[in-house]
Amino acid sequence: MLGLMQSQQLLISTLIDFAERHHGEGEIVSRRVEGDIHRTTYREVAARSRKVAHALDSLDLAFSDRVATLAWNGYRHLELYFGVSGSGRVLHTLNPRLHPDQIVWIANHAEDQVLCFDMSFLPIVQAVHSRCTTVKHWIALCDADKLPADTGIPGLQSYEAWIAPHSTSYHWPDFDENSASSMCYTSGTTGNPKAALYSHRSTILHAFSGALPDALNMSARDAVLPVVPMFHVNAWGLPYSAAMTGAKLVFPGPAMDGKSIFELIESEKVSFAAGVPTVWQMMLSHMQTGGLRFSTLKRTVIGGSACPPAMITAFNDVYGVEVLHAWGMTEMSPLGTVCTLKNKHLTLDPADKMKVRLKQGRGIYGVDMKIVDGEGAELPWDGKAYGDLLVKGPWVISEYYKGEGHSPLIDGWFPTGDVATIDPDGFMQITDRSKDVIKSGGEWISSIDVENIAMAHPAVAMAACIGMKHPKWDERPIIAVVKKPGFDVTREELLAFYDGKTAKWQVPDDVVFVDAIPLGGTGKMQKTKLRDLLQDYRLPNT
Repeated sequence: MLGLMQSQQLLISTLIDFAERHHGEGEIVSRRVEGDIHRTTYREVAARSRKVAHALDSLDLAFSDRVATLAWNGYRHLELYFGVSGSGRVLHTLNPRLHPDQIVWIANHAEDQVLCFDMSFLPIVQAVHSRCTTVKHWIALCDADKLPADTGIPGLQSYEAWIAPHSTSYHWPDFDENSASSMCYTSGTTGNPKAALYSHRSTILHAFSGALPDALNMSARDAVLPVVPMFHVNAWGLPYSAAMTGAKLVFPGPAMDGKSIFELIESEKVSFAAGVPTVWQMMLSHMQTGGLRFSTLKRTVIGGSACPPAMITAFNDVYGVEVLHAWGMTEMSPLGTVCTLKNKHLTLDPADKMKVRLKQGRGIYGVDMKIVDGEGAELPWDGKAYGDLLVKGPWVISEYYKGEGHSPLIDGWFPTGDVATIDPDGFMQITDRSKDVIKSGGEWISSIDVENIAMAHPAVAMAACIGMKHPKWDERPIIAVVKKPGFDVTREELLAFYDGKTAKWQVPDDVVFVDAIPLGGTGKMQKTKLRDLLQDYRLPNT
């Protein structure tokens, strides 16, 4: 017997329709690339999203065609979030921090048809546009009078001129909620990046669960500052949860320094902010130097990499701001766990409470997880046993776009590549990573990619890249090198060899020359032993 309920597809267009109808006056505040502060509302964003949908229709794009963005957090990017997906196309957020060669590869692999970009990224687009073979339309996110006369990009038009002729009246198409809505590529695996392809259904369910009180606890009474980029796993789903709840959105644009973020929090009365530890470290340093205090900020969610205990203490004890540790992955849309305390934890002494806060937290509704040993047997949730962390749920991928890397699932579970413990209360803590990737400032660096560049140098016989603890960036890569007999190369020469071959932030901080790199019985490098050999090593300038 089936339930006798109305059937409505869970589509992203319903979010902006709801936002317009029920909290249309809700504010969207953006610091623009131009440097000024722009103010709009959900009602205006909804109207302009419909103009975007018309503009896409005028380009004769097919259903599920990919529309790429290369943009900061701002109102125009938000309009694309709803206009692209709502019209049945797939929003593809490109990461401008990647090397141009990686951007080209990703755009071609995704078969992007349109690329919309902020003017601060014009030099990147000028460098890559001739190699992006599928992109037919280039849109600069600016007013018509801000578009340079000669950019060298054929057919380039401004966003405002592109949407201006179109009506604000648009009938959103109705289609299967399992249709693709957006895609994000992850560099958290070795080799070429792989794409997570989200659906309308998965995005709506993720927005629901993310907004719950024991998750991110979002409401119409919040002013939310997503410092986490909209090109980084859809800003952790915050734009969707904000539209669902009516929360005020405050976008920082390109100004990500501590002073700018603090001033935006104060001027816009932000109550909730989200970002990686490095952003908050810069802001806290600015505040400590100037003797500043928050007047409205109540909580912040910190993810991307582990939050240092000193930062949690500073926020909680000095500034009265609750820190929510969170964990997730691109393959998980990304939210997996949030470290919200239970009643039993509220009466703990500060030291024991900190032990809980340092964990990545407990699963939010929709995410199931388990830890297994090397044989795949499930391990107990006792806070002591540690094993490979596996997850599953309605917003966890079943496979990568175009089947890259084949099916990643193990008996229906996605292997995260992390090693973790889970305590009896369900709080998970990452203890290590099974993949040799390095997380620096919330971004993944592939150790194999770093090694391959070093190995291309004529004087290098073997190279191994490992992550070293860094007080600001969490981890930074170094490269351990064995020289070829009869050859010589200096530290400076090898670091200079990386120029133009990868993004600057992926270049190792140091070169350590060793006589040999430990190898296992099958000839694989044993990086655990290499780390033991370098246990007394310290990164330069730390």
